[in-house]
Amino acid sequence: MAEHEVVTDAVPTAVDACTAPAVRGGCRTVDLALNRVFILLGKRWTGMLLGVLNNGGPAYFSELRRAVPGISERMLSDRLTELTEAGLVVREVDPGPPLRVSYRLTEGGVALKPALTELAVWADRYLPESALKGGC
Repeated sequence: MAEHEVVTDAVPTAVDACTAPAVRGGCRTVDLALNRVFILLGKRWTGMLLGVLNNGGPAYFSELRRAVPGISERMLSDRLTELTEAGLVVREVDPGPPLRVSYRLTEGGVALKPALTELAVWADRYLPESALKGGC
């Protein structure tokens, strides 16, 4: 186990680095809510999918595939499943034929729009495209 990990029976609210021997400047903690956010939203494609759904409303699988260049069908399916399980996206099967599946944001997904907008503003101001080496 790493020195900075703390294991307790209680539900933690932060990872406490106070017990680490070489912490300069006092205790440091990582907010577990922020940790949960980045575990989900830090995955490649997830933020872009949320952005597409936030800006364009409900979309069919094929529309999402075209809107996010470079994403494979398998990865798109995986990310949409994760977002659905996290309660940010709703999967709706339209009666067919042909059978079509659409995706829309839940209230929680829509509530991310201001944060995504602020991240885009921040990126325009502080994150030059040259900082991304080989990424989308």
